[in-house]
Amino acid sequence: MKNIKLTIEYDGKDFNGWQKQPDKLNIQGTIEQAIERITGEKVDLNASGRTDAGVHAIGQVANFKTNYELPIEKWPLALNANIKKSIVIKSAEEVEERFHSRLSCKRKTYRYVINNSKYGTAIYRYLETHIPQKLDIEKMQQAVKHFEGEHDFKAFKASGTSSKSSVRTIYKAEVLQMPDERIYIELTGSGFLYNMVRIISGTLVDVGLGKIEPNAIPSIIDSKQRERAGKTLPPNGLYLLNVEY
Repeated sequence: MKNIKLTIEYDGKDFNGWQKQPDKLNIQGTIEQAIERITGEKVDLNASGRTDAGVHAIGQVANFKTNYELPIEKWPLALNANIKKSIVIKSAEEVEERFHSRLSCKRKTYRYVINNSKYGTAIYRYLETHIPQKLDIEKMQQAVKHFEGEHDFKAFKASGTSSKSSVRTIYKAEVLQMPDERIYIELTGSGFLYNMVRIISGTLVDVGLGKIEPNAIPSIIDSKQRERAGKTLPPNGLYLLNVEY
């Protein structure tokens, strides 16, 4: 039996998230159905993590096991011919039997995209979040560094989080000003709580709007109180950028 690792890109707006669920279009189920059409086998496709409805991915990683004989380089072609155009299998490789996309993961990088122009965009409205008020990028850049390191991120998780511990490590946190009036918030960490990136991004927007001072971030983290942090930004600005093993 072969263990196949896929790197996947998708536009999340058409889907009710990654996770397979009855009567709702989802990414996991869509790809599993494509694999079954090719192989005749029902497989379990394990992802590095479940993205929510409306969230996108540039480098999601998933794996499945199969007895089907197909040259590894043919898997992306075969799968892309059998799935919606809003999902693209970017690569496939055979990995060792014990590899698991979620359990073997060492770190992930997420990007949140903000369009900070006055009027926003019609074309990319489902691929970013529009905030017309001018954000103070320098204050956001000062604030974001306070998230680096190991912290209890209880103040930055949504209710309904199943994780027993809210302690996570963020290895790198950046706010990047792009030349087209877009702002990228990029976080690389050991793992993320439910809605954690969207809440951190919302908190940084409040910093950019002057509602929260950059040096207040450590006390918000220490408080472990959700109401001290910013609002949860919409899913359409969020991308799973990269997964490292």
